[in-house]
Amino acid sequence: MSVPADDAGTPAPVPDGPRHGAERMARAAALDAALDPIDWSVLPVGAVRDAFDAPSGTLARVTLGPAAGTRVVLVPGMTGSKEDFTLMMPLFAEAGFRVESFDLAGQYESSAAGPENADPPRRRYTQELFVDDLLAVLGSGARPSHVLGYSFAGTVAEVAASRRPDLFASLTLLSAPPLTGRALRGFKVMGPFSYLVPARWIGPLFIAALRHNVHRAPGERAAFVTARFELTRASSVGDIMALMQRTPDLSRELRAAGIPMLVATGTGDVWRTSAHRAFAERLGARLLVLPTGHSPCETAPHQLTEAMLELMRG
Repeated sequence: MSVPADDAGTPAPVPDGPRHGAERMARAAALDAALDPIDWSVLPVGAVRDAFDAPSGTLARVTLGPAAGTRVVLVPGMTGSKEDFTLMMPLFAEAGFRVESFDLAGQYESSAAGPENADPPRRRYTQELFVDDLLAVLGSGARPSHVLGYSFAGTVAEVAASRRPDLFASLTLLSAPPLTGRALRGFKVMGPFSYLVPARWIGPLFIAALRHNVHRAPGERAAFVTARFELTRASSVGDIMALMQRTPDLSRELRAAGIPMLVATGTGDVWRTSAHRAFAERLGARLLVLPTGHSPCETAPHQLTEAMLELMRG
């Protein structure tokens, strides 16, 4: 995170407190406004690639930051990948954290991971499969970890935290489904149609929409999103869509766990801000609303990281 320099040219930290927190967020907003286009296929300088042997198979992972740093785990969602956090990872590393991310089973470079590798083998990607993978990742290194779950992975992280709160130092839910049960009903555009079309049928339509850049992402971002579909399994997307129609209500369990929580979203998210606000209230979580779309990790990485650091500071 960029901070003012003292006379010697060394970055000077901003003190804590409400006023100073507001100053940090204002500076983060200015940095976000000045972001230049990047090649999303290129990982941050110093990032290390490896593979994690999860219950569903081999997951592609990337890690950055000091080995002794407190662990931060950023989990991408459906049709996403670890590269979605390319702009956030260096910020955590600069703050002294060991940050990592991995592609969900069936997604991008973890496309070989799937239900056929489970014990016993399964026919479809299930919530249990994704939760088991996340718990295995969190249990394999330093613990507890600060965890961010993005979109569908927010639900996965909620379930994992309700079962193993000891693995979580904090939980950030980024553009996660804020509605229980049939979460797709709250989509601003296709919500009314979610009752008429089987969720697994929506998966191919969703992929087609992203391929045609209906969300109007910048060209360099749209090119990377399209390239990922050469590897991502369409079946995993359809199965995740079906899982979002059975989103659990874990507010009671998460409140009881006492984990510091942040609900973060953009004003242009697929779900309405009012739904995210009610979601945060149910959880007893802090709320961050940014002037972005579904992906603040791409468009407001400094502000999102600063809000997470504030949560981590307590």
